[in-house]
Amino acid sequence: MKSVKNVVFAVAAMACALLPFAQAYSKEAPVVSKETPEQKDVRMKWWREAKFGMFIHWGLYSVPGGYYQGKPIRQYGEWIMNNAKIPVAEYAAFAPQFNPVKFNADEWVKIAKEAGMKYIVITSKHHEGFAMFRSKASPFNIYDATPFKRDPLAELAEACRKQGIKLGFYYSQNLDWHHPGGGMYYKKGGVKRWDPAQEGDPDKYVDQIVVPQVKEILTQYGEIPIIWFDIPVGFTKSMADRVYKTVMECNPNILMNNRLGGGYRGDTETPEQKIPDQGFPGRDWETCMTINGTWGYKKDDAKFKPAEDLLVKLIDIASKGGNFLLNVGPDPEGMIPAGEVNSIAGVGKWLQVNGEAIYGTTASPCATPAWGRYTKKNRVVYAHVFDWPKDGKLVVAIKGIKSPSATLLASKAKLDVKETAEGLSITVPTEEPDKVASVIVIEHQ
Repeated sequence: MKSVKNVVFAVAAMACALLPFAQAYSKEAPVVSKETPEQKDVRMKWWREAKFGMFIHWGLYSVPGGYYQGKPIRQYGEWIMNNAKIPVAEYAAFAPQFNPVKFNADEWVKIAKEAGMKYIVITSKHHEGFAMFRSKASPFNIYDATPFKRDPLAELAEACRKQGIKLGFYYSQNLDWHHPGGGMYYKKGGVKRWDPAQEGDPDKYVDQIVVPQVKEILTQYGEIPIIWFDIPVGFTKSMADRVYKTVMECNPNILMNNRLGGGYRGDTETPEQKIPDQGFPGRDWETCMTINGTWGYKKDDAKFKPAEDLLVKLIDIASKGGNFLLNVGPDPEGMIPAGEVNSIAGVGKWLQVNGEAIYGTTASPCATPAWGRYTKKNRVVYAHVFDWPKDGKLVVAIKGIKSPSATLLASKAKLDVKETAEGLSITVPTEEPDKVASVIVIEHQ
């Protein structure tokens, strides 16, 4: 297991090479919020306490599953239209093949809940321009363009309400390879339009597709607490203003990430496929990460991160004050791959015992120890021990506290604590309670 942890920490410090634009934001002056810090604290409270959420990338791209004309297409599954330069009409022909009759919203939410996830964010429209809901703004949607004739977002919203899970929507406000005028990603003369059908007026696209669809997803499914935008490169201040105005009119209490563009910083930083060394002091943040090598479904990608790896990542993120938004990619029949379900279920089993040390915690009050991580909640510090001490003594670098006590979270067994020049010396059992991460609860007056 220690080798897995070492790999986790090495990878966590690296940016994702496949998406160099993941943190490409507007260089315009940031829009200043009129909200007071106290008001923001109230609005952000549930999200800060949640810590763990499920990202779902599901769209028309699940039909080709990473293959085009019999050949595998490299990189992310949801980018296949762009990476293979598939013409608009040819890509739209996947829609009649999309009939996810095995989709069960209640089962999806149950999977998330049993994994210990407190919220879900699903792609309502990705860069392919295909809406995963019934939209009056464009017929290119799962209800009107496929034999499925159902609105999965409506079913998911109802299932989330029944099971007590928050639901948020991802929406690609800029990149759209289907609708005329939709944005492209420009990188030093790189990706440009490859089909004349994509030509059009960007402002008209925003006014006739983006604004109406954002209004639809924020008004048709009850109160939606999160909207997650993506890749604002080329999205002007005027465009962003119109979208932001629409969002605020629909729900002024919504949480928004930092990828709208136009100088809107939003509420959360969004490191992608990495865990920042120091988190983002003074800012709320959320690492979004794939469970395998792709966001959208690819039939050949079954290299799922094991539960042990995901658990260490969750603890590392929580210790730095962040949230973990872990992605799954359902297949064209509407099933979350079994390998993904098994991995996240393993995290859920650990959280059933140790969730107190994750949910509602804040960043570590101490320097990161070599043996693991810390989280904090009021007068309690949780020591997450990855490398159990062979000599039976765990040194915790906490000094100057009154009446310290320590217990094992899993068994509630009391542990002997002594104050030393290095901090607290805690006597622990020979055998660790958990092979991946054992939690010691340290309380003080």
